[in-house]
Amino acid sequence: MNLKLIGGAAALALVSTLAFAGSGAVADEYKWMTFAVFGGIIALTMYVTYWAARQTHSTSEFYAAGRSVTGVQNGWAIAGDYLSAASFLGIAGLISLYGYDGFMYSVGFLVAYITVLLVIAEPCRNIGKYTLGDILAFRNDPKASKTVAAVSTITVSTFYLTAQMVGGGVLIKTLVGIDYHVSVIGVGVLMLTYVVFGGMKATTWVQIIKAVLLVTASILLVLFTWGQYGFSLPGFLQAVVVDPKVQAQVAKLVGDAATNMTPEELGQRFLEPGLFLKNPIDQISLGMALVLGTAGLPHILMRFFTVPTAKDARKSVLWAMGIIGGFYVLTLFLGLGAAINVGPVDILALDKGGNMAAPLLAQYVGGGADSMLGNLFLAFVAAVAFATIVAVVAGLVLAAASAMAHDIYVGVIKGDRASPQEQVIAARLSSVIVGILAIAVGIAAEGQNVAHLVGMAFAVAASSNLPAIFFTLYWKRANTYGIVVGMIVGAMTAIGLVMISPNMTYPQAVLKEARKVLQGEPAQPAMQARPAQPASSLLCELFALDGCVAYTPERAASAEKPAKPGAAEKLTLLNEKLATLTDAKDIAKVKQDIVATEKAKAKAESDLRKFDGQTTSMMGLEKPFFLLKNPGLISIPLGFLCVIVFSLMFRDKRAEEMWDELYVRQNTGIHAEGATAH
Repeated sequence: MNLKLIGGAAALALVSTLAFAGSGAVADEYKWMTFAVFGGIIALTMYVTYWAARQTHSTSEFYAAGRSVTGVQNGWAIAGDYLSAASFLGIAGLISLYGYDGFMYSVGFLVAYITVLLVIAEPCRNIGKYTLGDILAFRNDPKASKTVAAVSTITVSTFYLTAQMVGGGVLIKTLVGIDYHVSVIGVGVLMLTYVVFGGMKATTWVQIIKAVLLVTASILLVLFTWGQYGFSLPGFLQAVVVDPKVQAQVAKLVGDAATNMTPEELGQRFLEPGLFLKNPIDQISLGMALVLGTAGLPHILMRFFTVPTAKDARKSVLWAMGIIGGFYVLTLFLGLGAAINVGPVDILALDKGGNMAAPLLAQYVGGGADSMLGNLFLAFVAAVAFATIVAVVAGLVLAAASAMAHDIYVGVIKGDRASPQEQVIAARLSSVIVGILAIAVGIAAEGQNVAHLVGMAFAVAASSNLPAIFFTLYWKRANTYGIVVGMIVGAMTAIGLVMISPNMTYPQAVLKEARKVLQGEPAQPAMQARPAQPASSLLCELFALDGCVAYTPERAASAEKPAKPGAAEKLTLLNEKLATLTDAKDIAKVKQDIVATEKAKAKAESDLRKFDGQTTSMMGLEKPFFLLKNPGLISIPLGFLCVIVFSLMFRDKRAEEMWDELYVRQNTGIHAEGATAH
């Protein structure tokens, strides 16, 4: 590959970011440091891509790095592929705002790799070639199984990819002030460079570099934060309990109940469950999707085809679990450290989702917003976040492109009779197509709430891919009919339930909330509790059926709720208060409240204009019908059940005849090394 092409792509991305930089979390006078760090990381990854491009000639090298990646290297690459910006920024933000409940996401993501280690890693590496479709086609009808596997892979990758592209654009804009469109295009250009020129080898090393940077940044942040308390966990947690900023955040979250709690009780409540994940059934459903969905994510499955032996596959998962587990432990200190040092109010002022908690903590421990070291540390964290997004997107694009080129073009259209040169050309062309579509979708989705797409990706992977893989590997009676129907029903159920869930936008609810912000709320007397009613059934818990009371709002209030002013009146009151203040901290606090109120007012006015005259969601519903945010509780068992039922209903001679060979190969690895020879 031509070094000029790779260098040109890097220069385009870097120059674009420099040219369109505006305001952001980094102070303008220190913004040059941010771009210096960005440029250093981009230059390093571009050199790696150039090195990998010179060694990427065959299909095996493009899709599986020639099976030359060691177990340790693959463990770091898996960690780099799995630890997205949501892990680094999102979970730390949730912990900083909601305490204990945010850490539950870390636990769920880590436990998921036990499923991967015990069930998936070694057998998939032994019988697979490059993709999910190869695993299923080993004993099922090749064309049918590869087609449905490719569709599922592209679906899951698209959901995950869209969320990453949108999140990347928003986060980079917030961190360093780069225009959203330019951010998305920059991510896309770099990702395409890694994948198209360097294939899996370049993607692997970019993910390794990103994982090392991410772990290094997190360790440094924790050392600076936790070191203030002598690395004593009880001392650190006690500091959280007695912190006034934490106590104020809990008081806001629990509402009227805070009137009967002492400051210490409020602080202690931050370390207890229930501030964010309030619905046990929804927690179970989300947990099922996270724990089981990881084993069905196509870009994670592809990583097991890059190692030379089954032993390396096991080793890579063990290393990945250690790295990922250690990182997620660090998120506890990052989130709680941000809560007590930066404060929920300042975190929310920059980003309402709390995603800026870790970067703001970096700025704080480095000396603050006005210090060079603080902004240098923030610049480093911003660059790591950028590298995180690009690395994850590269893995997703490679997975989607492999499904398109290897499964559909080579496997289905060409009947596995394409020449090696044709396969490489198809792979690179598919990567370009997927990359361009990713950029287009990311730009088109600007301003949209796409947070539910990650959950949908995990739900589809757990409901569609995992049952098919599991029964193909471990059940002799499983066959093409069960696999195809199970994957289709599991995926369609997961997607369908999300489309009628609270994740979607319901205009009436949005308009009601907007009017509440603009007009305020009158005082409300204490409500009377409803009389006791019999326990509702599970269906009543899940769906908005007539007579259900399970998911109604709070039915009793402990005290009268005072009136709340509208946004305009609140701004007047805040400005009047500001004119009377003399203390610098009080003035800064009121100014933050004014900025937050102005943002809320502008958003409410925008929502009124946007949804004026609309009454239903895109599915024609005025309110959610399925009341869980994640469909895993329904769609995952249904996916498994369909594979079982339809496999028993129909016979598949090929699936039965291939069972003995599959059983021996998945357990011994015999002939697995030859899978990529052609």
